[in-house]
Amino acid sequence: MRNPDPIDERARQLMMGALDGELSRSDHDELARLLRHDPALEQEWRQLQRVKEVTQTMSLRHPPEETWDHYWTGVYRRIERGAGWILVSVGAIVLLSWGLWQAVQDILGDTELPTFIKAGILALVAGGVILLVSVIREKLILRRSDPYKDVIR
Repeated sequence: MRNPDPIDERARQLMMGALDGELSRSDHDELARLLRHDPALEQEWRQLQRVKEVTQTMSLRHPPEETWDHYWTGVYRRIERGAGWILVSVGAIVLLSWGLWQAVQDILGDTELPTFIKAGILALVAGGVILLVSVIREKLILRRSDPYKDVIR
């Protein structure tokens, strides 16, 4: 591989400009002079011209209609499952929070406990419920996609 030098770098800048049609007449003359004196650069220039020609003439094939049907089915499925998980998570958080609230209501109803202790208990319970639901949801998802689940140790 050749070491980059300022002349090669300039030649490559001129080649890119020429491919994009952005060179002035003097830049075109400079590029022609550089290409005449370096056969490797001239070969690279011909390859770049072929690549540009191929990319301008090629077109993308449109996928068959069945592919689009399958794509949209997958999109709808992911949206439905995402919405379902959100609703299940919110419902679990609400129900578990309510159940724990009922369990600690006697403690919170105690008039002798300071307010900051009650707030701490409430924060602990709510945070615990959120973490519990999050871990359970993650474990359920991981069980489906774990690449090591069938590995015997």
